[in-house]
Amino acid sequence: MNTLRKTAVLVGALYILAAVTSIIGLLAYGPVLHDSDYILKGAAQATRVASGAFLESVLAFSIIGISLAMFPILRRRNEGLALGYACFRLLEATIIIVGIISLLSVVTLSREYAKVTAPDAASYVTAGRLLVAQHDWTFLFGPDLALGPSTLIMGYFLLRSRLVPRFIAVMGLVGGPLVWVSAVLVMFNAYGQVSTWGAVTAIPVFAYEMTFAVWLITKGFNESALAALHAQPAQPGQHRE
Repeated sequence: MNTLRKTAVLVGALYILAAVTSIIGLLAYGPVLHDSDYILKGAAQATRVASGAFLESVLAFSIIGISLAMFPILRRRNEGLALGYACFRLLEATIIIVGIISLLSVVTLSREYAKVTAPDAASYVTAGRLLVAQHDWTFLFGPDLALGPSTLIMGYFLLRSRLVPRFIAVMGLVGGPLVWVSAVLVMFNAYGQVSTWGAVTAIPVFAYEMTFAVWLITKGFNESALAALHAQPAQPGQHRE
């Protein structure tokens, strides 16, 4: 139980770390994301962009850390569920890394532009905008599309296992599908991801993650539910009621 208490604190801390680094990282990317001619300015504020890349790397590693820490616990109830959760979280982290590489590539192009004699500015700007567009799509597919199923899986697990209060599990069951549906609507251009509707639909999953994180750090898992969960190993692909 002492080890599982430490696991709860670790998972809670990683959730908070992921949230903080994602927000600050996005703000640090401002010069690349909002200046269409950034690539012509000789990698201006490259350090700021690199800082954003580092923070998003921490975000990706935090996501992987959460899945690794929770896998043995989920596996006790349902191995398929545990694998599904780990796969979606790994997919989310991988997509985020692709987005990081895209923006760092913009910085590289900007440095190369400054070195070339009589460069074709239009071609460089077009290449830079394409890389930024790629990042924008990874920002949709990772934190929204891939996050939705993993949140739904975790919400279901928490509801069935009773490791935390029911309301936290319900928040996950609502927030996961909502952020996934919102991502699909953004994909079909119903509204922008960074918009009022995009923010509103992201609130439930954010509230769920932060509530879950704080509960794990301050209270941990329900000990009686943990004891029942660990009474005997679950069969692969099955769960115990």
